[in-house]
Amino acid sequence: MKGNGLWLFAFAAAVCAAGGCRTTTDALSLWSDGAPSKRAIVEYVDAVTDEKSPDFIPPERRIAVFDLDGTLFCETNPTYFDWQLFERRVLEDPTCQASEKLKAAARTSREKGVFPPLGNDRERMTAEAYKDVHLDELTAIIRKFAEEPDPRHPGMKRGELFYLPMVQLVEYLASKGFAVYVVSGSERFIVRALVCGRLPVPPWRVIGSDYTIVSRTQNGKDGLFYVFGKNDVPILDGTQIVKNLQMNKVSALIREIGVKPVLSFGNSHTDASMANYVIGGNEYRAAAFMVMCDDMKRENGNAKKAGDMKRECAENGWIPISMRDDWKTIYAK
Repeated sequence: MKGNGLWLFAFAAAVCAAGGCRTTTDALSLWSDGAPSKRAIVEYVDAVTDEKSPDFIPPERRIAVFDLDGTLFCETNPTYFDWQLFERRVLEDPTCQASEKLKAAARTSREKGVFPPLGNDRERMTAEAYKDVHLDELTAIIRKFAEEPDPRHPGMKRGELFYLPMVQLVEYLASKGFAVYVVSGSERFIVRALVCGRLPVPPWRVIGSDYTIVSRTQNGKDGLFYVFGKNDVPILDGTQIVKNLQMNKVSALIREIGVKPVLSFGNSHTDASMANYVIGGNEYRAAAFMVMCDDMKRENGNAKKAGDMKRECAENGWIPISMRDDWKTIYAK
């Protein structure tokens, strides 16, 4: 954790250099003055934290859920962080006994830029790449990869590509008594290693896609009848339980939190279910925000996707956040 602490210190310094220190009178100083999304966030937080307001929400029910890729962290670099990690694991890690199918998929995405479509087959491959890996070993693999220089962002590491205005937002909400959860389609252990220590989010508030965990000496025996011993070692068995997108995000929120959140932040149609769950029939005042990838200069923008999201926001009552117009900066200088 020592190295992670040094990373966090450097990251905090970067936020300050960009104008985002907590000492500023504007808690969202990295957001453009007058941005509609900024006004909506501040007005909402002021209302629900004021004990005299009819919209007051008690601290124990102030829960905000954030997607990761494309919402808090760079999504297209050129692919997701977890898939780049998969490429590295399959093609370069000599300890990985990858099948030819996995190697072919990794080569095709790395050399030709052809990324496998969302689906069970892709998820089975990513799970298989970590078969028999100890959980501590997986964390070490992730953090080592995150510390590498990022080839597309000079001066930054792979694990530093958090959107600074969103980091500032998470800190702002935490300072107002909100419990922040990261609810990602990426694998839970990967998200934990990437997020925890860098955002005010503890491991138990990270929800993601899940892989099956077994004992190293379980040998295929049903876990219902296997007793984990004091010297047993938990490992991944190479299979996936669930891909945490769309309705699966709603199911996860119900199971793991037990009460409905009041704030949702996403960026794509795969976050639609979470957004609608939060704002639909909520006993407290609730809001859903969607980040639009409309910045073609400072980020890997996509005009069509941004336009589609803006339309969906209007249709569903979500509040759009424009990368281009609402943020003064995106990454550390």
